Amino acid sequence: MSVVDDPSRPPLSEPHTPTALAEPDPTAATTPPRSPKQARSERPGGRPTSGLFRAFWRWHFYAAAVVVPVMFVLATTGLIYLFRFQIEPFVHSDLMRVDHTQGQLIQPYETQLEQVTTAYPDATIVSMTEPDSPDTSTRFSLETATGQSLDVFVDPYNVKVLGALDPDSTISGTAVRVHADLMAGRVGDTIMELGACWAIVMAITGYYLYFKGLRARRRQRTTGTPHAKLRTTHARVGAVIGGGILLLVVSGLPWTGIWGEQVQKLATTNGTSLWGEDPGALSNPTSTLDESLPHSHHAIPWAQEKSGVPSSTPPAANADQQSTANVDTAVELADRAGLSHPFTIALPADEAGVYSVIGYAFNDPAREKTIHVDQFGGQVVSTYGYDQYSLLAKVVSQGIAVHEGRRFSTLNMWLTTTFCLGIISSCITGPLMWWRRRPRGASQIGAPRGRMPIKANPLLAAVIIALGIILPVFGASLLLVLLVDHLVIRRSQRLTTITGSTGAGQST
Repeated sequence: MSVVDDPSRPPLSEPHTPTALAEPDPTAATTPPRSPKQARSERPGGRPTSGLFRAFWRWHFYAAAVVVPVMFVLATTGLIYLFRFQIEPFVHSDLMRVDHTQGQLIQPYETQLEQVTTAYPDATIVSMTEPDSPDTSTRFSLETATGQSLDVFVDPYNVKVLGALDPDSTISGTAVRVHADLMAGRVGDTIMELGACWAIVMAITGYYLYFKGLRARRRQRTTGTPHAKLRTTHARVGAVIGGGILLLVVSGLPWTGIWGEQVQKLATTNGTSLWGEDPGALSNPTSTLDESLPHSHHAIPWAQEKSGVPSSTPPAANADQQSTANVDTAVELADRAGLSHPFTIALPADEAGVYSVIGYAFNDPAREKTIHVDQFGGQVVSTYGYDQYSLLAKVVSQGIAVHEGRRFSTLNMWLTTTFCLGIISSCITGPLMWWRRRPRGASQIGAPRGRMPIKANPLLAAVIIALGIILPVFGASLLLVLLVDHLVIRRSQRLTTITGSTGAGQST
């Protein structure tokens, strides 16, 4: 949802005839005189500037200025990421698709790994992901001597190296990086978080405007008021997707750099965590799981990214009889442990490292599990999964699965697709509504005039303060807006006219 027109008023672009010059209507009832209080609550032209409807409309309008660009980017890149398993194999079918005949067997993964090592002798092989169907290739993630990340694809049947891609340069890889932080680091992440926080305000105010304006919009459609269909379309789409926006925003906040980081610190202080901790790795961790897979693009379950990775026990000098594990050993042990296919295996970086086999369990976070295999003894050092997560980590994991459109399989995917398309639609119809009703030839942006009755409504004030505390980025930005409004805009008649401010000494 974005800017919603006030159904009770004509578009600002339409000429307004002053009341004093209007042709009298002999059939109209005599209008009772207005009290001074009523007169003060109206601006020139007889349009009220007080009341919740106009106040919520004004907040909705200015929230849209922040939210529309951010939500448009998030919805577009989210759609691309949602269909990455369809887009990338279609675009790169020569690398990701292979010919398969009935009864053909996959060659040992260790043999495939040797072929990659031969083809890229100066690179470090970081991980391997097994094929997810009979006609897909095996993927090896590499880091070159210059630090570049590469995904190398191997035909699992004839062990032919098919080629390589930079995962960050693919369509879905670029979408992921834009979706995360606009590819602008901490600044981009903060902008995304700011837009997400104000999206909550926009959804709440939008629902108020939707239900409050039902009757007026119906009357406008009946009388054929200009742009009535556009207003109705925007309102109906917003009413459908508003709940989805709230769900997607809330479930996406754990990724943010400010809210997510602060909530994690608060959770840790109170003996819990947004992420789970592998109890088998706490005594001798060598790194965290996301450090083992720096270019994973979400190959690791979210709750396990910060989990510790244990170390292997090197054999004694006289223990030549001790077996040495390999990729196939790790895959066999993961099969016995009941991990969900396809596996991603992080390879040992050195003699202290382990084979970390990750069973993502794409559609069901409750089946997420990782095992760590000693590279020398070939035994499972630790097993870590959903059962070991804290309650908070379980809740967040389930929410993120819904956010990514995978929790309820195809149904979740298509619902998320619908929400994304609805957001894109609202990001177009909202500004279009403003464009059609904007004041022409005037030094105004066409913002609704209205005062939020915070002083007269303690509950409303409490809700705003609570949102500011729970969402610190929203609170800081709101405080900045109010300071600019009171200290800059209201001291200038020109700025007051341009922004549609209600004048000195009044609340926004």
